[in-house]
Amino acid sequence: MRWGEFETVCPELAAKARDRFAREQIILLGTVRPDGSARISGVECDFTDGELMTGMIWRSAKALDLLRDDRVTVHSLVPDKAHESENQGDIKLYGRAVEVSDPEQKRRYEDAIEARIDWRPPEPYHCFAFDLVRAGMVRFADDGRHVWTWRAGSALRKRVVPEHPSA
Repeated sequence: MRWGEFETVCPELAAKARDRFAREQIILLGTVRPDGSARISGVECDFTDGELMTGMIWRSAKALDLLRDDRVTVHSLVPDKAHESENQGDIKLYGRAVEVSDPEQKRRYEDAIEARIDWRPPEPYHCFAFDLVRAGMVRFADDGRHVWTWRAGSALRKRVVPEHPSA
């Protein structure tokens, strides 16, 4: 499902992800290389037209990965240990990358980038949105790991895994 629908069916986790990605403006993007191994790349992201979107250099390795195999993992930046008390945790999204080819939608994406950093990606470039099938968040606290998981068609599940389970 696209980002807007994810916000409707799983608003609590979507709000945390949106806040995090909008604040950091960088995501870690996991793609599948031609040999089947994983590639991880830092990319900028923006929310445009109710979509979480990212752009990539024309014919870059990660863009070619997605054009060949659209499976993708989106991961928040790793929390800064100096600010660990903020307890941001890790946010992960799983699904498929969908190439955005509509010129008007790409222009609105470019407008969002320009408004944020006073730069527009030059054509040609690849632009992708995401179709989500799973999402999760893991946050560490004194009482253990707080684990939130969501799958399409299911409700958000929250649980705490004790730091020191009883023997």
